[in-house]
Amino acid sequence: MSTPNADTTDLSAAPQRPDEPEHRYTPALAQEIELRWQDRWEERGTFHAANPTGELTGPDGAEPAGRPFFIMDMFPYPSGAGLHVGHPLGFIATDVVGRFRMMCGDNVLHAMGFDAFGLPAEQYAVQTGEHPRLVTERNMVTYRRQLRRMGLGHDPRRSFATIDDDYVRWTQWIFLEIFDSWYDADAEPVDGGTQRGRARRISELRAELAAGTRAVPGHEGDNTGGAVWSTLSEPEQRDVLDAQRLAYVDSSPVNWCPGLGTVLANEEVTAEGRSERGNFPVFTKNLRQWKMRITAYADRLVDDLELIEWPDKVKAMQRNWIGRSTGANVTFHVVGAGDADADAAGAGAAIEVFTTRPDTLFGATFMVVSPEHPLLDEVPATWPDGTRAAWTGGHASPVEAVAAYRREAAAKTAVERQADAGKKTGVFTGHLAVNPVNGETVPVFTADYVLMGYGTGAIMAVPGGDDRDHAFAEAFELPIVHTVEPAGGLPEGHEGAWTGDGVTVRSSNDEISLDGLGVAEAKARIIAWLEEKGAGRGTTTYRLNDWLFSRQRYWGEPFPILWDAEDRPVAIPGDRLPVDLPEVPDYAPRTFDPDDRDSEPEAPLGRNDDWVHVTLDLGDGPQQYRRDTNTMPNWAGSCWYYLRYLDPTWGTDDQGDGERPVVDPDLERYWMGPRHNDTSGPAGGVDLYVGGVEHAVLHLLYARFWHKVLHDLGHVSSREPFGKLFNQGYIQAYAFTDDRGAYVPAAEVEGDEQEGWTYQGQAVEREYGKMGKSLKNVVTPDDMYAEYGADTFRVYEMAMGPLDLSRPWNTRDVVGSQRFLQRLWRNVVDETDGSLVVTDDEPAPDTLKALHRTIADVRVEMEGMRPNTAIAKLITYNNHLTALDRVPRAAVEPLVLMVAPIAPHIAEELWERLGHTASLAREPFPEARDEYLVAETVTCVVQVKGKVRGRVEVSPDISDDDLTAAALAEPNVMRAIDGAEIRKVIVRAPKLVNVVV
Repeated sequence: MSTPNADTTDLSAAPQRPDEPEHRYTPALAQEIELRWQDRWEERGTFHAANPTGELTGPDGAEPAGRPFFIMDMFPYPSGAGLHVGHPLGFIATDVVGRFRMMCGDNVLHAMGFDAFGLPAEQYAVQTGEHPRLVTERNMVTYRRQLRRMGLGHDPRRSFATIDDDYVRWTQWIFLEIFDSWYDADAEPVDGGTQRGRARRISELRAELAAGTRAVPGHEGDNTGGAVWSTLSEPEQRDVLDAQRLAYVDSSPVNWCPGLGTVLANEEVTAEGRSERGNFPVFTKNLRQWKMRITAYADRLVDDLELIEWPDKVKAMQRNWIGRSTGANVTFHVVGAGDADADAAGAGAAIEVFTTRPDTLFGATFMVVSPEHPLLDEVPATWPDGTRAAWTGGHASPVEAVAAYRREAAAKTAVERQADAGKKTGVFTGHLAVNPVNGETVPVFTADYVLMGYGTGAIMAVPGGDDRDHAFAEAFELPIVHTVEPAGGLPEGHEGAWTGDGVTVRSSNDEISLDGLGVAEAKARIIAWLEEKGAGRGTTTYRLNDWLFSRQRYWGEPFPILWDAEDRPVAIPGDRLPVDLPEVPDYAPRTFDPDDRDSEPEAPLGRNDDWVHVTLDLGDGPQQYRRDTNTMPNWAGSCWYYLRYLDPTWGTDDQGDGERPVVDPDLERYWMGPRHNDTSGPAGGVDLYVGGVEHAVLHLLYARFWHKVLHDLGHVSSREPFGKLFNQGYIQAYAFTDDRGAYVPAAEVEGDEQEGWTYQGQAVEREYGKMGKSLKNVVTPDDMYAEYGADTFRVYEMAMGPLDLSRPWNTRDVVGSQRFLQRLWRNVVDETDGSLVVTDDEPAPDTLKALHRTIADVRVEMEGMRPNTAIAKLITYNNHLTALDRVPRAAVEPLVLMVAPIAPHIAEELWERLGHTASLAREPFPEARDEYLVAETVTCVVQVKGKVRGRVEVSPDISDDDLTAAALAEPNVMRAIDGAEIRKVIVRAPKLVNVVV
C-alpha cells in the first residue's frame, strides 16, 4: 500500500547553464512561463464554463455561447503516492480535446473532482490511528498541485470530493430515492420509448394495492377492491412494500472475505475466488445485507447500449456480465422411489430448470441439482430399482450418499467447485423425475458444479448435445440420445456430443413433433406446447445478480436508514441529511484468519453506541431507533458525480426536504439532454468520457443503473450518463533486475538493445510492464516539470502513439518533444535578446500551401482524437518555417494557435509576444482555405520489418526528417511497432520508409 505523505516535492527546474543564451527556451524558462500563465488562467477564469442558469457564468460574467460540450475524466482516487507519468495520459488527452473544442467555439465544461472514499486511506488509518479524512485531504493537496502544474484547463469552481458533506448528503438522498421506488415492469416508459417498465414511487404501489388494481405479492387470493390487502396488518403491509423496493435488505448468499472483514460484490471477486484487493480467500455465506435491484434494469442496460457510442469491447463486456439468455423454465415432477410400497420421499415435489435449449428436451436423460437444493433436505431411505453401482459413491443409502457429498461440497468455494467440474464428481440422490415431453423417469443426481446461486440450482442434462453432460453420462453409465444432427445424420465415426448446427431428430410424442425443424422453430414450438400443458413457460434469465451494497467498513457513506423496534427500515427525512460518520475508537472492521469461513462481520460503526442507538421524533412522537452500522461501497460516490459538475453549489441553500432534485433540471437538459448538440445521440449524456477499460463492468454498469432510476423518477432527461466513452491505453515502463532478482533504479541503468544493460558496471536484465515504487521505475510528473517543463511533458505523452494503445515510457525520448518546442520558440523569439524575429512579409506560395495543408490535416486529426498524428504534422510544418531565412507573422501565428491545445503555456507566451493582449484559449482555431489545398503529392509506402504497414501522402520534396516523422506517426505503423525498440529507419524520400525494430 502506498503511504500517504505530505507534499514535499522540489518543484525547482533545472537551472540555466552559463553558456546558454539568456532567452533560450530551457526548463527554467518553461517553468517561469508555465507558472505565470497558470496563475493568469485562474485569476481571469479562463476556463470557467457558462451555465444557462444560476451563478456559474463564463469569464467576466459571460453568458453561454456556442454549443454545450461536456468532457469528463474518470476522476482519480487521491493516493498518498501522488501521480506518476502513466496517470495523466487521459487527463492530458481530455484537456487537448477541451481546448480544441473551445477554440472551435464550443461552451466546454471540463472539471476534475476526487473519488475520495477508498480502502487505502482506511487501511492507513488503521495502521496509524489518523482519521482517514485527514489523510485523504492531505493527499488531495498533492494531486491538485500536480494537476494544476500540468496546465489542465479545468473549471476550478466545479471541483469537489465525494467526502464533502454536501456531496455525501446528495449521495444519501439518491439512495433514499432508490429506497422509495419499486420497478413496475408493465409501466409505460417516461420518455415515450418502446421498452416497457420503469421505477415508480412506493406510495403508488401502496395506493394500487389498497385500491385492488394490483395483486398482493406473496399473498394468494383475489385482491379486487383491496380485499387481500385490507386483511393485512400494518407491519405485514410494510413487509410487502419493503420486499418490492429497489433498495432492499435480503438474507442471501454473499461473498464473505474474512481477511478484509467485509462482504464483497461479485465484481470485486477474482476468477480465482479471491478478493480483488488484498487477494484473500472469499467464501459464500448467508448474511442480511443491503442490495440494489439492478436486475430489474437488465434488459434496458443491454438494449440501450445501442444508443451510445462506446467501444465494442466494453459493450461486449457489459452484455456478457448481464448474461441475458432466452429459453424456458421447465417443470419435472419428482416421483420418489417410484414404488407405492417403497419410501416415496420427495414424491409430489417438482424441480424447475431453466434451459436455453428446450428443443432438446427429448434428449434429457438425467438431471443434476446443486448440493444446496432444498429437494435434498429429504431423500429416499433406500436405493430404487435400477440403481447402478457407479451412481452410489459406495454408500449404502441415498441418505448417506447425499449427506457425505453435501459435506464435501460445503468445504469448497464456488470457484473451486467450477474448477473441479471436469472431475465429474456426484452421486445419485435416489430421486426420480418425470421428463414432461415423453413421460420417462430420469435419475436425479447432485453435483457440486451446479451452483444454487445460478439459475434455479438445477439442470436437465442432455448428453447428446452438451460436452459436459456427455462426459458425466459416460462416467456414470447414463443413456445418451442425440436430438440434433446435421442433415444426413452424424458423420461416420462421430463420437461424443454433437454441438453444431443441424435439424431436430428423435423428438416427438403423440401430440407434438419437432423432427426436421431448425433450432429456432423447434424452440418456439416446444415452448408453446409446454405452456399449453402447464409444464413450462418461455423465460429470459440473466447472469447478473442484484448489487450487494453493504460494506462492513468505516470510511464510506453511512446509510440514511433507521431500524425501528420491529427491525424494519425507516428512511431518515431529507432535512436531516447528511448522516455523518461518528467518531469510533478503531477504524478497522474486525478481520479474521483469511481461511476462517465461519467468522461473522463486525462493522466499526457499531462501536459507537451513542451513535447507533438514538431517540428521534419523526412525526409520531419520540421513538427508539437503531442506525445501520454498514456503509455504502466506494462505488456509490462515483455513480453520479458527473451531475455534480453541472453545479456543485446546487442545493447547498436548502434543507434537502425532497422538494429540490439532485440536479437543476435546466442544467441537465442543457449539458446532457438528448441531442443537446449535433453529436449527441437520442440517449444524451456526457459528450466525451475518458478512462480505463478496467471500469467496464463495475463503475460504468452501476452508474448507468443509478442514472436510469433518476431518469424514471423524472430527475434527469438523459437516458444514459455517458454518451461517448473512450478507453485510453496505458503508459508502461521498463524495469531492471540484477543477478539476485532485485530491482535496481531504472533511471541509473545504462546501455542499449545491442550492447545490453548495466547498473553500476554490473549486467542487469530488462523487463516490461507497469510502473511501481517496488520496481524502482517510477517517473513522476514533477520529475518531468523540473527537467523539461509541463509543455514538453504534454507533447511527449500525446506524441507517443494512438491514445487507445499502450506504449512504453522512455525518458530519453522526451528530448525530441523539447526540441520541437525550442524550434517553435526560435521561429518567433531571438534567443539572445528576446526580441521578435518574425516579419510582416506575405508568406511565399509554398509556405501558404504548407500552412493550409497543415491546418486541414491537424483539424481532422484533432477531431478524431489523434493528437500524435496532429503533432507529427505540426513538427513537419514547423521544420518548414525553420528552413526560412525569416518567418512571416502570417505563417507562424496559425501554428501557435494549432499548438495551443497541446502545449498551451508556450503558445500563450508566444501569442502575447506577437502583440496580442487576450488569451488565445478562445481564439478561433485556424481554418484552411481551399485554394491552397490543391497540391501535388506522392504516396509513400511505410514498411515495418519488411512488410507494408501503412501509406502516407506527402509532398514530393519532403525532407528525410519530416518523412520519418510522418511515417512513424501513421496509426497502422504505430500499431505494427507496438512499443518495440526502433533500431533503424531507412528513408528513400519521398516514396519509401522502412522501419527496423
